[in-house]
Amino acid sequence: MSGRISDSTVRRLSLYLRMLRDLERAGVEVVSSSQLAEPSGATSAQVRKDLSHFGSFGKRGRGYSVERLVGALQEILGLTHSWRLALVGVGKIGSALLGYGGLAARGFDVVAAFDVDEAKIGTHSFGLTIRPMPELRHVISELGVDIGVVATPTDVASEIAAELARAGVGAILNFAPIELAEVNGVPIRTVDIVLELEGLSYLLSEVGRRVASGAGA
Repeated sequence: MSGRISDSTVRRLSLYLRMLRDLERAGVEVVSSSQLAEPSGATSAQVRKDLSHFGSFGKRGRGYSVERLVGALQEILGLTHSWRLALVGVGKIGSALLGYGGLAARGFDVVAAFDVDEAKIGTHSFGLTIRPMPELRHVISELGVDIGVVATPTDVASEIAAELARAGVGAILNFAPIELAEVNGVPIRTVDIVLELEGLSYLLSEVGRRVASGAGA
């Protein structure tokens, strides 16, 4: 592998893998770079460049073996074994994550959930007992948690992320609408729904501006 791989490349690899799994279920055995490119918004050259960071997987003029490329991308993305997750914040977003069966199907197993609400602590949600925050470090160590998930209000998200990092998780996924700094070198990825919606708002507005500009020409 050559150098550090960009986040945008990793995201495209995930998209390629999703498409390849669909093709595999449909019985397709060979796929071309152009077929992978179109649904992902990339170009065939970009697909070839993304894959070339990790080796040679296809033959010129013949395309890629779907089965082989699925296996290779699963290995590259670290999906050949399960990752253990601990969720902090069992509100609406947290509860939705606990109830989403697609996580386990992709190798991400939520093994612990925490909250500060006394009314929730000790109750059960999708097979997990909601635990109090003072148990965080012990449980993460005992269960070998790999990834911490922050689904808390913004004002405590930074504190929770720091606590997760100190507890020993290797990475953090943040759903609070705030950018969080790395703690002890633990990488943090933020999923900001509002930012994504604002991006879509821009695209819709741009279409409207183009239509208005064309009408006035």
